[in-house]
Amino acid sequence: MTGKASDPGKRAQGGRFPLLVPDRLSSEQRVLYEAVAGPPRAGGPFLVVDDDGCLAGPFNVLLYSPGIGQAVEALGSALRFGGTLSDRTRELVICAVAAALDSDYEWYAHSRVARSAGISPDELETLQAGRMLQGLPADEQAALALASALLHGRGVESDIHAEALKHFGHAGITELSVLVGYYQMLAGLLAAGDVPAPGSPEPAPEYTGQ
Repeated sequence: MTGKASDPGKRAQGGRFPLLVPDRLSSEQRVLYEAVAGPPRAGGPFLVVDDDGCLAGPFNVLLYSPGIGQAVEALGSALRFGGTLSDRTRELVICAVAAALDSDYEWYAHSRVARSAGISPDELETLQAGRMLQGLPADEQAALALASALLHGRGVESDIHAEALKHFGHAGITELSVLVGYYQMLAGLLAAGDVPAPGSPEPAPEYTGQ
């Protein structure tokens, strides 16, 4: 059983991936659909399933490859709901990824989660502008520095690693690195599909030459 649509009144948009309706899903797609649309995501602060039952953002995309989608969904659930990072640290990192990659749906979704985790509008504005936040606790600074190094595709310098290790240990560095990679992957799916955030104008149809 799925939960009610979050962000009522808004509709999912599929971009280049046509929205898949629940009553036409295969059995494998249905398993993934139920995992996404039910708890713990159901009733959260951003749109996951709309009033028509369609999945939003990367979740509709993942239905097209349900075997891989189930693995991706399980990893996302582990990171968001079973990880060891504080909610605030996790959402700071996710929003940093969304801002760096200009991912509209990720920013739409996780700026809302971030506010519920105690991240202020001013902090979000600074992150969205791509600037480093000032005055953060040392552990949050270390997490964002590691994320920035990973996002910019260079090696992680020794001092950045050492500071992250001091605050998070090897297990925490593993979790932070996977967290950055996971949301980079989702941003890639969204970019490939040109999937907008709910409420954004639907992209114009592309010319196919036919």
